Amino acid sequence: MPDVFTAADARHWALLTRAALAARRTEIDALNVFPVPDGDTGTNLYLTLDAAIDEVVASHEAGGVLGHATLAQECRSLKRAILLSARGNSGVIVSQLVGGLCDAVLDSGVEEAGPVLVADALARGARTARASVAHPQEGTILTVADAGAAAAVQAAEGGGNLADVVEAAVDAAQEALARTPEQLEVLRRAGVVDAGGAGCVVLLESLLSIVTDRWSVTDADLLGGGPGLLRRDEWHPEGGDGATVLPGHDPLDAEGQRIGDGPAYEVMYLLLDTDDARVETLRTTLDGLGDSLLVVGGPDLWNVHVHVDDPGAAVEAGIAAGRPERIRITRFETQVAGREPVATVGVVACSAGPGIGALLEEAGAVVVPSGPGGRASAGQLLDAVRRTRATAVVILPADKDTLMAAAVAAEAATADGVDTHVVPARTTVQALAALAVLDPARPVHTNVVAMTGAAVATRHGAVSVASKEALTWAGVCQPGDVLGIVDGDIAFLGKDLEAAAVEVLTRLLGGGGELVTLVAGADAADGLAEGVAAVLERERPEVEVVVIDGGQPVYPLLIGVE
Repeated sequence: MPDVFTAADARHWALLTRAALAARRTEIDALNVFPVPDGDTGTNLYLTLDAAIDEVVASHEAGGVLGHATLAQECRSLKRAILLSARGNSGVIVSQLVGGLCDAVLDSGVEEAGPVLVADALARGARTARASVAHPQEGTILTVADAGAAAAVQAAEGGGNLADVVEAAVDAAQEALARTPEQLEVLRRAGVVDAGGAGCVVLLESLLSIVTDRWSVTDADLLGGGPGLLRRDEWHPEGGDGATVLPGHDPLDAEGQRIGDGPAYEVMYLLLDTDDARVETLRTTLDGLGDSLLVVGGPDLWNVHVHVDDPGAAVEAGIAAGRPERIRITRFETQVAGREPVATVGVVACSAGPGIGALLEEAGAVVVPSGPGGRASAGQLLDAVRRTRATAVVILPADKDTLMAAAVAAEAATADGVDTHVVPARTTVQALAALAVLDPARPVHTNVVAMTGAAVATRHGAVSVASKEALTWAGVCQPGDVLGIVDGDIAFLGKDLEAAAVEVLTRLLGGGGELVTLVAGADAADGLAEGVAAVLERERPEVEVVVIDGGQPVYPLLIGVE
């Protein structure tokens, strides 16, 4: 394979890293005891990259280069996007790690990076990340990044190919991660390695998978977060003091004492309309107010992060320095950001088509567009949860590939003080069935039980048309074949959409049913749903039929049986 890193590799690396962080975020959260034991490092890293990818996709769509941007375009877009989306201490540091790497590629002027440039990029990323921290501490992500970069440079200088360079970086980073408890007492007492450093290892492992072409993942995994893709090293080293570490909880050492202490609040905001002199004054002011200070970016956009006991003073310092935007204040003890609740139970629902979306909105849900080729991200779902302004929220993914993104959003929203739950509705018809039993006057947990029961009791099917030759459970399909889908599996092949839909219904109704929902898609022929409904009326008059103009792509007809 070519010994270069291309624009396509960069896209795959970003997507694979997001999928890997999605799979390992809970594990990384459980390691989080430094600088604050708030159990959210893995989630913040995932959300940072997730939102950055959304931003890059949007900018490339607007510029007409989505899917075929040059390496320079990818680096330029990603550098700004990850600065905008950075969450938490580790998220900001990773934004600088990635930003420095992008700068090295941009300054080179090349469109394919060889082993020497990749090593130089890793080194520049590590330097940029370290320079961003007001008071660097060894035994953290900075140490791990430095070790990986140094090994990469040494391998490149020794004439190693691209795979050799990245593999050296991974090996050195893993070794450095294992040594972090020797460098930070708080890690040794907790019996864990550094959470940010673990995230850095995931980033490098993903890079190695790309350059060696040893990776296999579906589009759904890439877009929505997939299974564990990389080797799972033991991140809780032997020799700790028997600490207990739970995500979102204060860790306790062997004597039951709380590990870690510090300011009560995390303050983050973007800063615009400023200059270098005022930024330097801001950095000095915030350094006197608290710790974990990061003021990164420039010249037109800065990302500010600090832990303080007086969040008002930190925001006022930003106002004095320029124009703060996206201000986020989190109290570590309760992980509650201020908001004014106006509803008891809110609903966030994913919609694959405009008709479905309109129906969900009429039922009171905040709707997030989501479908094949463009499934909702965790960041989009989290924003929708906030828009409900509710004290408790239920998320309806309406797609099995969106379940993991929904789980991440729910955990992040709960950390912000919104009691958020995911109802495992894997299809549109299951989401509609769940929403039908919602009672906002009841407690959220009662609703979750009822909605989950309604969703899982709804049998589902669909018909679609094959676009290419493929091997299915029903045999080899050819372009134009009708696919009969029952409970998520291709059960048979046909030639006529209406006949196939009737066959799907016959199989679904084999176990009984009182209500059938037919959701017509954007590509459905006029009268398709009505024709199927007429057949049901003749053959199963006891069954009630509801027809909805959903407008979803790919599936001319979605079918639900309750």
